[in-house]
Amino acid sequence: FSTLTSCKRVFKEDDFVAYFGGEIINPQDKYVLFLKDNEVIDTIYLDKNNRFMHKFDSLAPGLYTFKHNPEYQYVYFDKNDSLMVRLNTFDFDNSVVFCGRGDQKNNFLMELYLKNEADRDKMYDTFDKDVKSFIKNIDSSFAIRKSFYLKRKAEIGWDENFDVVAKACLDFHHITKKEIYPYAHQFRTGENIRAKLPSNYYEHRKEVDFENALLTNYSPFIKYVSVMLNNVALQKDHLDLNENSLENNIEKLNITDTLIKNQKVKNVVLNNVAMMYLLEDQNMYNNQKFIERYLQLTTDKDNKKEITEIYNSVQNLKVGNRLPKIELVDTSYKPLDVNSIINKPTVLFFWTSHAESHFAASHRKVTELQAKYPEYEFIAINVNDNDANWKNALKKYNFEGIKELHAVDFETIRKQWVITKIHRIIILNADGTIKNGFANLFDVNFEQNLK
Repeated sequence: FSTLTSCKRVFKEDDFVAYFGGEIINPQDKYVLFLKDNEVIDTIYLDKNNRFMHKFDSLAPGLYTFKHNPEYQYVYFDKNDSLMVRLNTFDFDNSVVFCGRGDQKNNFLMELYLKNEADRDKMYDTFDKDVKSFIKNIDSSFAIRKSFYLKRKAEIGWDENFDVVAKACLDFHHITKKEIYPYAHQFRTGENIRAKLPSNYYEHRKEVDFENALLTNYSPFIKYVSVMLNNVALQKDHLDLNENSLENNIEKLNITDTLIKNQKVKNVVLNNVAMMYLLEDQNMYNNQKFIERYLQLTTDKDNKKEITEIYNSVQNLKVGNRLPKIELVDTSYKPLDVNSIINKPTVLFFWTSHAESHFAASHRKVTELQAKYPEYEFIAINVNDNDANWKNALKKYNFEGIKELHAVDFETIRKQWVITKIHRIIILNADGTIKNGFANLFDVNFEQNLK
């Protein structure tokens, strides 16, 4: 408390000197990473009281990221800002509070982020609505958040540079839903409603600055571009309606190459398209053709290396192979190898407390499937959570009858089993070999995999 109440007066202005510090309650690691554009600038270690402090002799104004594994959040620095953050890892996002010079802007970003997340939990049901009802619903939701944005902008009086980030947080969440709607509606209901969309439905695209390198690694921007490319590709009459087809994804690469001229931004978007495709398609011939086109367009050596590693991991998950060994624990924290417990056809599904609506929906879906397919074992594997968050989520919902496991190290399971999409499903044969390593629990045809 004393740290938070006094932090406004301990720093002085000096060129581009800035301070970043704070306190981590229930730390999961011994340090905090400070990053710019996904590159680590500094590793800041916690002291015996779980506090940290770092002086930057020169810190350019802009958007940064701080990470305390496995969680991260954004922090915005203006010249001479000196910020303290306090958070509890048991409820990371909801507990983040900033104080110091620049705290109002950052607390605004956190508030708006949490409002967007709360709205995201409700948005899936809106995709089932007709066009008029859908637009009315999302416009009403947007108006509430825009009012909050305008009020705080007037109170705080931030500059134009910060407003780029603030507006991005506000706008991209809204227009992302607009881009998802046409294909999500068809996916969920079977109805193609594109012809019923108003003539000005996509006017928002004209307002998006695809060349703005300031937003290159800002997740609201990346999410929007990803779903927009998907939507544009699926509008092509000659393309497969399967969004994960080779043709659609090569089309996304080509659209990116044409649409975005800034090579830094282009590389990030190309990398995201490649990442998403390789996690869905297990056709080895398709993968090779896709990789060839991706490598022709990207110029980022690190991205090339990362995508090549994922490509190789995907190769290891082809039908008939066994899963690479991953360190898992059961609810008694007993270590186990999943390959040693498979004695019947098995479905592995994944969840995290950070996507609570998916956690609940996936468990409810599996409960229904258990009754229909008793010959199958269904195993839930928690990823990207600490032990406490995992146990608290299980206690809160109390889904009985489903075997619950926890991945000890998220990075290992992410790389070895290529788990970067939470709706991913792995189906195993009774002998433990892979039957389908890239299924989707919420695909309307999912049950065909179980017959």
